[in-house]
Amino acid sequence: MADTVSILDRDGFHMADTRRKRPTPRRAVAVGELLAGPEAFSAIVERRLPKGDALAMAEVAGLQGAKQAAQWLPLCHPLPIELVDVRCVPVSEREAIRVYCEVATEARTGVEMEALAGVQTALLTLYDLTKPVEPALALGGIRLLFKEGGKKGLWLHPDGMSEAEQAHYRPQAPQRLDGWKAAVLTLSDRASRGVYQDRSGVLLAEALCGLGAELVASEVLPDEIEPLAARLRELADAGVGLVLTTGGTGLGPRDITPEALAQVATRRVPGLAELFRSESRHHTPLAWLSRADAALVGATLVIALPGNPRAVGQGIAILAPVLAHARAMMDGGAHP
Repeated sequence: MADTVSILDRDGFHMADTRRKRPTPRRAVAVGELLAGPEAFSAIVERRLPKGDALAMAEVAGLQGAKQAAQWLPLCHPLPIELVDVRCVPVSEREAIRVYCEVATEARTGVEMEALAGVQTALLTLYDLTKPVEPALALGGIRLLFKEGGKKGLWLHPDGMSEAEQAHYRPQAPQRLDGWKAAVLTLSDRASRGVYQDRSGVLLAEALCGLGAELVASEVLPDEIEPLAARLRELADAGVGLVLTTGGTGLGPRDITPEALAQVATRRVPGLAELFRSESRHHTPLAWLSRADAALVGATLVIALPGNPRAVGQGIAILAPVLAHARAMMDGGAHP
């Protein structure tokens, strides 16, 4: 026992700390195959194995395996799993049973290991029920098909997916803002004087371009009401659809962004600011001190975010999933 403890201490094994991550919808789908051979394949699909219906038992076992992943893997987080769906699909041309495991939850970390554990357990169950008929079985092709959610969004395995897999699972990429004219305004006295280089505005500009928006301006302004209010009017008159500001939303005497926005706002959009604060609380309890704000200036959506680069990165991750629908609503599109 002492030797085990010293090894763990020396190698530094540790469970990932997710306390400052925010829960987001997560989904993962894994896949693998049992290569059965002609006689065993027929026995499986015709449900005449001596131990019983291997396909039905494998699906039940895969569900249980996905739920038990944290018990088997020492550094895997126990998660409140909301969906496990296991499918066993016969592939006659290879005399194989292709097993899929889909797992979903809303949590601070993903469910890749749960999906892989479900596939592994289902495959081992197929193996166990089939070996009396054919001992020369093989397991293969076990991999993550795709995962969704969290900071990185959608990840697809480089080997790709078949059309049937795409149609069944419909992996969801982040909604894009292609062609939407956008601008970024940084509010900072010191950055406007060149005392330091703006980082937050750069992060926002990169994020908008990554979503396909057409960036028409990225500027640094001093912390003053009139210059900001005037620039917001100009951008709205120029037909810019989205303006993200960074800085000036705290409690300091020079934090004036919400006041400038109030001067030019035609309609407030309070839900976006509350969404930002509510979700940001998972990263820091200081989120409730933010005066982040959102409003329409004519046909332009303006969202005022904090000036801290980390808060900006977190903010765009929080807001990006709803921006495309906000655009559709502003254009008169139907509600879901």
